[in-house]
Amino acid sequence: MVFTEKKCDRLEVYADIWCPFAHVGLRAAIHERARLGRDEVKLVIHAWPLELVNGAPLDPRTTARHVADLRSQVAPDLFRGFDEATFPTTMIPALALASDAYRHDVTVGEAISLALRNAFFEQGLDVSNRDVLGDLASQHDLDLPPLTDDAAVVDEWRRGQQRGVRGSPHFFCGETEAFCPTLDIARDAEGHLLLHRNSEQLSAFLQECLLR
Repeated sequence: MVFTEKKCDRLEVYADIWCPFAHVGLRAAIHERARLGRDEVKLVIHAWPLELVNGAPLDPRTTARHVADLRSQVAPDLFRGFDEATFPTTMIPALALASDAYRHDVTVGEAISLALRNAFFEQGLDVSNRDVLGDLASQHDLDLPPLTDDAAVVDEWRRGQQRGVRGSPHFFCGETEAFCPTLDIARDAEGHLLLHRNSEQLSAFLQECLLR
């Protein structure tokens, strides 16, 4: 974690929608933001498209294992509707919708970004489906961007590379940054995830950003 002296008026996060670790981190950041009385500081969640980073879409079975590990070890209240059977084949259209929403208004952008994750992880919806995306967009008085409108997603990914993003989620507040501050992640000798919620690290990061 790298700190600076500057107080922030927004939190930037690079994350993918189908990253379960980002879902936990964003929920925790929102809770801590409210606890600190800084709800006016919005989350600007930029695309970090793992299917472009890795050269292939996420594997549903691997993600399901990560979801099970997160639920059993740190987040029993989350992922209640996750359904491997409705796992999207791509997140680019959903990321494009979120990017378009931020171009309209930062509050709408945050709301859409969180609603997409809620639809996927808590409601078990396929957020690559145009009908699902259309319903979410219409709830916020938005139109769906064209199917081919992935330039904004690629641009955000390229900017993230230039900023040294390490993975999903990576938080920035000006020059202050922290990669996945909510969780300590390790593996045992057999390769199974060992997860620990690091509330102190997240709290220290957000206090430095929002209260200094």
